[in-house]
Amino acid sequence: MLKKLFNIVCLLLFGLGVNAQELNCKVTITHDKITGVDNEVFLSMQRAVIEFMNARKWTTDDFTTSEKIDCNIFINLTGNKAGGDIDAYNATISMQASRPVYNSGYITALVNYVDRDVIFKYNQFNPLSFDDNRVSGAEPLMSNLTAILAYYAYIIVALDYDSFSPDGGNNYLKKAQNIVNNAPEQNKTISGWKAVEGTRNRYWLVDQLLNPRFHDMRGVWYTMHREGLDSMYTKPIDSRNRILGGLKKLSQLNKENPSSMLLQFFFAAKSEEFIHLVAQVPKPERAPYITYLISMDVPNAAKYTALR
Repeated sequence: MLKKLFNIVCLLLFGLGVNAQELNCKVTITHDKITGVDNEVFLSMQRAVIEFMNARKWTTDDFTTSEKIDCNIFINLTGNKAGGDIDAYNATISMQASRPVYNSGYITALVNYVDRDVIFKYNQFNPLSFDDNRVSGAEPLMSNLTAILAYYAYIIVALDYDSFSPDGGNNYLKKAQNIVNNAPEQNKTISGWKAVEGTRNRYWLVDQLLNPRFHDMRGVWYTMHREGLDSMYTKPIDSRNRILGGLKKLSQLNKENPSSMLLQFFFAAKSEEFIHLVAQVPKPERAPYITYLISMDVPNAAKYTALR
């Protein structure tokens, strides 16, 4: 696998030892809006989430320290007594993940996303646990936290694998989809897992990543990273053209699936990279790329327009 070959090179260069776990995840928890709760609860929560993300084995591969996927999780607790339970919290979870670009000091973003539909229960005396075969436990609000964390861990791992080999992350996307299919339920308190709850949630993200209708996006993803960014040092113009050439495919995908969650998710991580790449193109040749980007990534349209 190309990812493994790439990582073996890193191992030889840096002489680092083997470490089983895949993620190097930093966790921040803010709780400014929460009152009446001992601060030790939030410190305990932070330690528990760090342990859950970093100590758990998410794949069947062995990773060295240099192979670990860097990610950041920011949990903003917006209220407690959710569902009438003092140990239950409403929250948003922001996450970023990245990987290094071969033969450079550049770090490219894989994920830059905010999940605003989060509710969970946390008790500092109960360890966080998760079972792929039994996602929903006896207490749905408590198992919802680990289900959400595991879901995004698999998404991050899958996108990292996809960036090294075509469809390399399939197994981990299927694990994320399994979590969706067996997600915790508690009347209407827990949401974010079902198709009927909207067009931008956990259900639709993994559904579109696995849906053949959106497969061109994953092909563009692989080309952008392995055939584009990883080759930029030795073949800068060819690599840039390979990356920007993918915009035509994405544009067609957008026409067939307007306002899809997957393309919004893609550009949330990649918009700044495209701005930088288009800025390197001679001005007379930029127009087609700018047109594609404006039509697909409306929130950043002004930034693309400024490239003209």
